[in-house]
Amino acid sequence: MENGKNYLMLVEDNEAHAELAVCALEETGNTIIVMKDGREAINYLRYQGEWAEKLNRPIPDIILLDLKMPNMNGMQVLKEVKGDAKFKSIPVVMLTSSGLESDMKECYELGANSYIVKPVTYSEFVKTVKEIPEYWLKTNRLPEG
Repeated sequence: MENGKNYLMLVEDNEAHAELAVCALEETGNTIIVMKDGREAINYLRYQGEWAEKLNRPIPDIILLDLKMPNMNGMQVLKEVKGDAKFKSIPVVMLTSSGLESDMKECYELGANSYIVKPVTYSEFVKTVKEIPEYWLKTNRLPEG
């Protein structure tokens, strides 16, 4: 959290899902950082690629991560984030269409903090997405820094 604001990184390649999630998350009063794929998210966190020169940007308080993406999938991103001492304490919530037990198990083994299958209906999707920051930023306790 910087300056009393919470920053949520949404890593989602499906534009419609991203737009819907952003609309729901903005209602929670948080600032949303949207990444179109896993590679862009890692570049953002590590000051690489298109983010190399943009030094004054917030590190997210939570990462909402899709699983099935081009360039770098969610499991690869999760492995990178949880394998880096600077980022491993950031809660990573898998927000995916995959209800496969094998995907869920692998994500938890790689350090995911939560695994949520995207609800199919609009109202359930919005309700679920709004609850994520409520839990992780208000109910759950996280260490500073």
